[in-house]
Amino acid sequence: MKQLKYSRQRECIKSCLAARRDHPTADAIYASIREEFPNISLGTVYRNLNLLVDLGEIRKLHCGDGADHFDADTSPHYHFMCRECGCIEDLPMEISQETNQLAQKYTDGKIESHITYFYGICGNCLKKKSS
Repeated sequence: MKQLKYSRQRECIKSCLAARRDHPTADAIYASIREEFPNISLGTVYRNLNLLVDLGEIRKLHCGDGADHFDADTSPHYHFMCRECGCIEDLPMEISQETNQLAQKYTDGKIESHITYFYGICGNCLKKKSS
């Protein structure tokens, strides 16, 4: 297996993502790291994010809003997405193995895991609506 060459830009992208909990898009990460790397291109950010996804170092989330979001937390966990403001939050709840068992009844394949997104209105948006 070929050794991956070290890249300061890739490490900065990874560090930026690890410091965030908002599940940013590539555009948001690009805006954040341009301070340190003013000449970096959006294409470089996309390529490095996709490489990190392929290496299993980060996750790519498809939440239905048309944009890819990224998560440094690769452990199995659920997400909540607000339909009002678009924020994405980690849900600190146990992964349900019962869901895998239920789904297993409907396939002759082998269910190994699942990804679940919950959609609704976040607490901040609910507060704004009631004000």
